[in-house]
Amino acid sequence: MPLPLYLLAVAVFAMGTSEFMLAGLLPDIAADFGVTVATAGMLTPAFAVGMIVGAPAVAALARNWPRRSGLLGFVLAFAAAHAVGAVTTSFAILFATRVLAALANAGFLAVALTAAATLVPADRKGRALAVLLSGTTLATIAGVPGGSLLGTVFGWRSAFWAVAALCLPAALGILLGISAKRVRTETTGGPALRAELALLTRPRLLLAMLLGALVNAATFAGFTFLAPVVTGTAGLDKLWIPVVLVLFGAGSFAGVTIAGRLSDRHPGLVLAAGGPLLLIGWPVLAVLAHQPVALCILVFVQGAMSFALGSTLITRVLYEAAEAPTMNGSYATAALNAGAAVGPLVAAATLTTRAGVLGPLWASGLMTAAALLIAFPLRTTAAAGAGGSTEVLPG
Repeated sequence: MPLPLYLLAVAVFAMGTSEFMLAGLLPDIAADFGVTVATAGMLTPAFAVGMIVGAPAVAALARNWPRRSGLLGFVLAFAAAHAVGAVTTSFAILFATRVLAALANAGFLAVALTAAATLVPADRKGRALAVLLSGTTLATIAGVPGGSLLGTVFGWRSAFWAVAALCLPAALGILLGISAKRVRTETTGGPALRAELALLTRPRLLLAMLLGALVNAATFAGFTFLAPVVTGTAGLDKLWIPVVLVLFGAGSFAGVTIAGRLSDRHPGLVLAAGGPLLLIGWPVLAVLAHQPVALCILVFVQGAMSFALGSTLITRVLYEAAEAPTMNGSYATAALNAGAAVGPLVAAATLTTRAGVLGPLWASGLMTAAALLIAFPLRTTAAAGAGGSTEVLPG
């Protein structure tokens, strides 16, 4: 894999740390601003909504910019939003900074996904996406628990400052590693914007986006509210929250790495094997969450299955939208973050039910079931392999 791809992953690491770290900071943020944990939890879907709206809009705006200029500008804007968030005493302003950071993240990721696909041969998009998303999974292993630990020891604001600082070496890497020259798709040699947007009427592309959104919704529903499960249901000390987040991150890294080697040629294998395991895992986690050892093991497994399926489905989006070279990354980003917005909203609503803090885990199971119910009758289409070939799922 080319060096610029890993430099893009560094920036994704900083942004992934910000997107995921709230899972370990919500109780402290809620206490600082005098709001409920459920209200503080709305910071996660606010970020996701900003990315849903921002991904296609910003990608369309930046489609004719040199990629280095666009990526650099988005990273610096992301850092500035976190600096403001770290000093504000208003929850409304903090909410607004999350939306602004999301817009910057959306623009970056949309351009980065497109750039990653062009840095490798056409049949290795899955591998390239796995490298890029490894920045997110490594964020859940190191960045998110590190942010949670910083928040525990020095206060949640220190975690925001740390993210802003992480953006600076990422910006330097982009400046040194990404060519300043325009590429063919950034000039009049590429397809018209209207032609790229017209691809959104394709059923296969819409199916891949829908399934990716549902799986990511399940992931974020369970992950966002893991902290109260750790300290409440499992009865563990607050310092165990970063440990559990590390386990989820380690699982997600394993899942996206393995799936990256299979998703180009054998997406059906990943979906057929991982789908049922992911479906079973959420309710089992809810039932056994009071047992710390079982909790830790299942969090790792769910992280692996969630990211294996999610990354495979998002790779399908890139393949299905290959004729939209400047916009396909925004379609993938929108699908990912539609799930990231809906998941925590559904999960937050379950906190006031009899299920309590375990409600989000049950919700994750239901959303995974919905994805599999949609995918099963359309399994041949959902598992279309690289180059348009199809791979029929077992059953």
